[in-house]
Amino acid sequence: MPLPTEIFLSHSSEDREFATRIGDVLQAHGLPFWYSRRNIVGAQQWHDEIGAALSRCDWFLLVLSPAAVDSRWVKHELLYALQEKPYEGHICVVDHQPAEYKKLSWTLRNFQWVDFQQEFPAGCRELLRVWGLGYRG
Repeated sequence: MPLPTEIFLSHSSEDREFATRIGDVLQAHGLPFWYSRRNIVGAQQWHDEIGAALSRCDWFLLVLSPAAVDSRWVKHELLYALQEKPYEGHICVVDHQPAEYKKLSWTLRNFQWVDFQQEFPAGCRELLRVWGLGYRG
């Protein structure tokens, strides 16, 4: 699998701490990613920034949790990714907490899932394997 040009990290604001940890792992392994807490600063138009990032990224990483399922922005981001050709075969669900994923999309089970409900390092190993990388914890 070729390395991503850029990964869009979709998450609920309630999962910010976990998403930051995922971002730190991606960065430590040289994977470019877009993350709202890192890439939207000050008075930038966040709506436009999210749209621009979605249009240029080629991988979609969804941090799944009950908060994500309830987030209308996570749903908007996912629906965009599901409809765009660059994301075909490039959607990965980071299973952070048990959640009713069908409320986001009944199609989510068709994509790669990475289990982060047990150990964070084990989840990191599994996630990085998606791109053929080894985990350096």
